[in-house]
Amino acid sequence: MSELSTLARPYAEAVFRMAQDENDLAGWSSRVTTLATIVSDAQVARLIADPAVPADRVVELIVSVAGDALGERGANFVKVLSANDRLTLLPEISTQFETLKAGAEGTLEATITSAQELSQAQVDDLVAGLKAKFQRAVNVQVAVDPELIGGAVIMIGDQVIDGSVKGRLQRMAFALQG
Repeated sequence: MSELSTLARPYAEAVFRMAQDENDLAGWSSRVTTLATIVSDAQVARLIADPAVPADRVVELIVSVAGDALGERGANFVKVLSANDRLTLLPEISTQFETLKAGAEGTLEATITSAQELSQAQVDDLVAGLKAKFQRAVNVQVAVDPELIGGAVIMIGDQVIDGSVKGRLQRMAFALQG
């Protein structure tokens, strides 16, 4: 995973700088997300990996599926990735681009994973607490993972706040072993 991050970083940073220069972070966010979705499709992934399919045909397919919203610069980005055999990095490039975009906009991206579905009031309380702690706006994604048993895990940037029962049990087991 860290290798993917390392390989994707220069491309994400280059697209981010280009988006900033064009004053179009939202537009590029949409383009990169669309491209990531396209290459994540199982059939497209097989075509990308198939050495019998010419790279220019794969680029043509991706650009046509992305549509007019991709634009000339977006199509050129796809060509550069293809020429460097990096099309499969698009999901990671998209993730890193969104992180850079959030940082530039003064927002943090957070994922709240709870054992049970949270009410909107609970999510709002958690977001308010995160805003107070980090002194920045927070965009959240909410997920449910019953394996947590109870509580929640909050991932924000590279920090993890583990308030789950599963996490507590693991910490207790580790403490008892040591």
